Amino acid sequence: MYNMDLKKLRISDKKIAVLETMQIHDAMDLLTWYPFRYEVLENKPRDTWEKDDKIVIEAIIVSRTRVIRFRGKQSVTKFKVMMDEEEFDISLFNRPWTSAFTLGKSITIIGKYDGNNRITALQYNFKPMKEQLGIHPVYNVKDGITQKEIAKYIDKAWNALQDTIVDIIPETYRNKYRLITRRQALYFIHHPHSSEAVKQSLRHLKYEEFLKFQLTMQVIKRKETSIIKGCAKHFRMEDVMELKHSLSFELTEDQDRVIQEILHDLASDKVMYRMVQGDVGCGKTMVAAFGLYACVLSYKQAVFMAPTEILAKQHAQNLTALFADYDIVVEVLYSSLKPAKKKEILQRLKNHEIDILIGTHALFQDDVEYHDLGLVIADEQHRFGVSQRKKMLEKGEKVDFLLMSATPIPRTLAISLYGDMDVSTIGMLPKGRASVTTKLITSRSMGPILEEVLEKADDGNQCYVVCPAIEKNEEMDIRNVIDIYEGMKASLGKRYRIGILHGKMSTQEKDDVMNRFLQKEIDFLVSTTVIEVGVDVKDANIMVIYDAHRFGLSQIHQLRGRVGRGNRPGYCYLLSNTKDPDSLKRLKICEQTRDGFEIARADLQIRGPGDILGTRQSGVPGFILGDIVQDANILEVARNDAIEILNHLDEKEYEEIAKYVQEAVERAAYLD
Repeated sequence: MYNMDLKKLRISDKKIAVLETMQIHDAMDLLTWYPFRYEVLENKPRDTWEKDDKIVIEAIIVSRTRVIRFRGKQSVTKFKVMMDEEEFDISLFNRPWTSAFTLGKSITIIGKYDGNNRITALQYNFKPMKEQLGIHPVYNVKDGITQKEIAKYIDKAWNALQDTIVDIIPETYRNKYRLITRRQALYFIHHPHSSEAVKQSLRHLKYEEFLKFQLTMQVIKRKETSIIKGCAKHFRMEDVMELKHSLSFELTEDQDRVIQEILHDLASDKVMYRMVQGDVGCGKTMVAAFGLYACVLSYKQAVFMAPTEILAKQHAQNLTALFADYDIVVEVLYSSLKPAKKKEILQRLKNHEIDILIGTHALFQDDVEYHDLGLVIADEQHRFGVSQRKKMLEKGEKVDFLLMSATPIPRTLAISLYGDMDVSTIGMLPKGRASVTTKLITSRSMGPILEEVLEKADDGNQCYVVCPAIEKNEEMDIRNVIDIYEGMKASLGKRYRIGILHGKMSTQEKDDVMNRFLQKEIDFLVSTTVIEVGVDVKDANIMVIYDAHRFGLSQIHQLRGRVGRGNRPGYCYLLSNTKDPDSLKRLKICEQTRDGFEIARADLQIRGPGDILGTRQSGVPGFILGDIVQDANILEVARNDAIEILNHLDEKEYEEIAKYVQEAVERAAYLD
């Protein structure tokens, strides 16, 4: 499809500079700069008006204006108008120019009806009302570009490109879903003549977005699978399941099922790229252990990547204990290791004297050489990006990937969103897991619960105290780690041991503090969210979260997953004095449920997917109009269609979408 740069649209250099800060670089970018909402202007009959209704009137100015100033630069301009022999009082805020409002002049006012013939004007102009009624798009703009200007530039782009717009959705699928053409959709989204026109435009454009995404993911997956030579891992299933009999507890049905899915992948000649998602404490690490064991039984090496150094050490400790009765060598590698020790580990790794290597990003360094790497497991999958995956691919002949996430989302949504991954879900928690009671405390301080918390601390329970900020911020009135730590030291320091932990500390400092907490040398640990992905501290059964409304639901759920990890019940106190009804609603959801999937679903609906799921790889199409929660059904349909279309991309009807996908795959540069 033909495109055009902004200069050819006769837009000034000054305006182009502003447009480029909005990521608008050419005519097509303008055409796809969709409205974020529509303003509907309709002439409501006077007898239907109710208080707070939005109304449009055309009237005559019948009084002189007066300007009332208050609070420094604030002002309200007041005047009267007449419509159909009925007089109305008009209030117009912060536009104190009186010369425009001359007696006898006709004016169109768009505003809110306040009752008793009073109207607060939101907009006004001197054009006839009939010219302004209808549906008007409203765009996101930056300083330097007005709504009128962006609409004008979009019209210029339309005039330049309209004859070159081709359909990306194949005709078979347009007909199947009775979609309007792409040309119609792009026109009506900006120039709607009815709400139905907007609806039909959105149906086409959302489906197109999702279809392009899903098809790109499927092509990437197929390409990657075809490039990597298959090499099945050979092990006896019954040998792997021996590990199950050595456990002191029963696996859940979900754990059993996911273990079988992983073992099936490992035994196949296709590369495994699977994500295991599950709630905090559902036993993902134990599931991963079976994958590690199968890999070792097939005489290959395995890697387990943790997000932090201290967590890597804990995983190494736990896996060493798990495999104590088996001939398996587990080792841990991290950046702060002494050079001599690191050199020794690397040599043993190369000689296949190490079966399972656990560590952080140090595992990807160029000097790390494996004898025969077969499996990579990454904890917290969103931290494991394309570049790390590429590096690991280069470390072995056929490397399988198992990625784990503690941010659960509905399985159908996960499958649709991560089109290049297989998804396994663990929904149930292991038996005997201690319960965690969550309480919302409508207070800014720990005062109302201090006695209760200290009583639990005296009973041998340790406590996390979480704050949203490290230091005091003059602009934002939020509790911070430094102030809370100093306050607790001053008031409780003689009786309890207070520790501090935050992101500005070095890795070594953070590890030292966490180790002291682990060894029960600290009673209260005042921290930011750096503990979100942390080690298991069996006696840490209390958590106090300051300004809880500052955190997302999923984040609170992740944080409270740090307590109740032993066999004693956990307690999580959410401190907040917010009056915002939406924030209170979120916190009450946390108080009422421990189901991570329910919480994630609510968080997705409230905050959107960006903060929850992290960002995908650059080059992979994002969603402008489509909402993965509200439009989950369209996303699922598009996924199924993409799988069908994959086998027809060389046919004439699929030429345009094939061209798009090829370009998207090249941008993604997965395997460069």
